[in-house]
This record gives sequence, C-alpha cells and structure tokens, in this order.
Amino acid sequence: MTPARRDEIGPNAILQFLPVIDRQEGREGVRRMLAAAGLAGSPDGTRMIPETEAAALHRTLRRLMPRQAAGMAAEAGRGTADYILAHRIPKPAQWLLKALPAPLSARLLARAIAAHAWTFAGTGTFRAVDAWTFEIRDNPLIRGETSSSPLCGWNAAVFGHLYAALVDRTCICVETDCAAVTGAHVCRFRIRRGR
Repeated sequence: MTPARRDEIGPNAILQFLPVIDRQEGREGVRRMLAAAGLAGSPDGTRMIPETEAAALHRTLRRLMPRQAAGMAAEAGRGTADYILAHRIPKPAQWLLKALPAPLSARLLARAIAAHAWTFAGTGTFRAVDAWTFEIRDNPLIRGETSSSPLCGWNAAVFGHLYAALVDRTCICVETDCAAVTGAHVCRFRIRRGR
C-alpha cells in the first residue's frame, strides 16, 4: 500500500474486527454492526480507507457492545499485528529483530513503527518517545470521545503483539494515558516486559 492521504488509515482498522464480531454475533451481526456504523460494507483490503469509517466502527462497537468491546478491540489488534508479521515485515528482518538483544531490537522496531505510522495515525500525530513509549496526539479512532477508561485497546494490542513477537515474548502494551479520559489530546502507550 502506498502512503495515505492524511485522512486515511489502513483497512485492518476495520477488517480485523470483522472475524471477531462474526465469532460473537455471526454474519448477520457483522452486517448489523457495519450498518449501524453507517458503512455500506467492509473494505476490500487493497487500499487505505477514510479514518472516519474506521472510527465509526470502533465507536459503534463500544456503544452497542460495551462489555465486550475492549476484549474485541484487543483481539482485532492482535489480528492486525499478525497480518503485519505475515505480510509487511520481511522474514529476514523478523529473524534479525528476534536475534538481537531486546533493547536494540526495541529501538529498531520503534523506528519501523514510527516510519509506518501513516497506516494507523491518519490525521493524528505519532511520536516514539523512546523505544518503549509511544504517543498518538489527536488519535482519529477516539477523537471527540470521553470515557472513564482508556479506549485505544486496538492500538495497544497491535504494539504489544508486535513487541511480543519480535522483541521479547513477555512484552505487553498498556495505554497509560488516553485522550478520552484525560482530555489532553494525547494517548500514551508503554511497552512493559515481564520477568
């Protein structure tokens, strides 16, 4: 895929949710969820999509399935990371990252994520604070929302699963600050390693 217009993101922000919704609600549930989000259908996966479409699906899922939404977003995020591992990061690069010491591997992976942030940040602004900490300012997937708990589980799961696969299998990603909770317009994600 070529770099997006600034208001577009990768289709996996929708596509990886569909099998998750299907497992919970069946094909008819997928159709209903897409319709409730105002989407005519699912993207074909060959091109970038308007960030507003992905945001509409994420928001609709949180509204219609509030108890399940966080877990479903995490599952879709892991699916997105698996897609990236299968189709976007060359196998020799994966072998190298796995062979390097974790601090060096993390630095290289953070640079790669930053270089491809256009695929998930859209009109938001991504910043790698360091090899273990990321920020998305004005995250389009939650823009304008308020919540008592973090909403960016899809992003966190993508980052965490990539780090677990390529840096250290004990890595997880936690959203430590969410713009929907703080109103500060910045979502912050921290990669943590288990012991």
